[in-house]
Amino acid sequence: MNSISIPKHNWDSTLYEDKHAFVWQYGEDLLQLLNPKPGELILDLGCGTGQLTEKIAQTEAEVIGIDSAATMIEKARQNYPHIHFDVADARNFQVKQPLDAVFSNAVLHWIKEADEAIACIHQALKPGGRFVAEFGGKGNVQAIVKALCTAMKSVGIFEPQTLNPWYFPSISQYVTLLEQQGFDVIYATLFDRPTLLVEKEAGIANWIQMFASAFLVGMTVEQQIKVIRQVEDELKPTLYQEGTWTADYRRIRILAIKV
Repeated sequence: MNSISIPKHNWDSTLYEDKHAFVWQYGEDLLQLLNPKPGELILDLGCGTGQLTEKIAQTEAEVIGIDSAATMIEKARQNYPHIHFDVADARNFQVKQPLDAVFSNAVLHWIKEADEAIACIHQALKPGGRFVAEFGGKGNVQAIVKALCTAMKSVGIFEPQTLNPWYFPSISQYVTLLEQQGFDVIYATLFDRPTLLVEKEAGIANWIQMFASAFLVGMTVEQQIKVIRQVEDELKPTLYQEGTWTADYRRIRILAIKV
């Protein structure tokens, strides 16, 4: 497995495990769509700290986990030393033998070069192999992004969308890319999935610092505090109830077969 480049986002693996477990917990029912079988060779693309990789391994499939963040892979190896994990980039990875399936949860919205990732996934699969993924789709965290951009303009950042690290395609956009690369898409859906943030009153601030830190690059600490407080004020009427924040997630879920 090739170890390629590390993206700019610096992942805090301990914070991820402690405060953002919903990322893999929501992904558990995606495993039903994957339906792993004993003896299959499966890649967990963007495995994070390895929780879902371990769930796949429990089915007696042979599973490999890759992630572009070395901090995540280090933690995954500590968590599950019996599983093979590698640092590798979704846009440019290779496998030693063709795979039965590629599984990916909450990763592909970080990959703006979707064509490159899809090409790698297609190349890694054997004919008839399946690609099962869930990630942020069109409209994902739309309210949070809008509030962030408004708040950033108030501190003198007038083109905040240029800092947006995400790719949130529509179903038609993503299915078209898959079909152009030689996949037969047999299931695709876009759905709302409001997501409770466990940190109660600090939930939205922690979410921004964990997942939307790209928007804060170059700000002073004082500017960051001002922006986050303004976001909280704007979103409280809609995303804060009974002491808990909810993130306005929308997810795409895909099952595609390599033709």
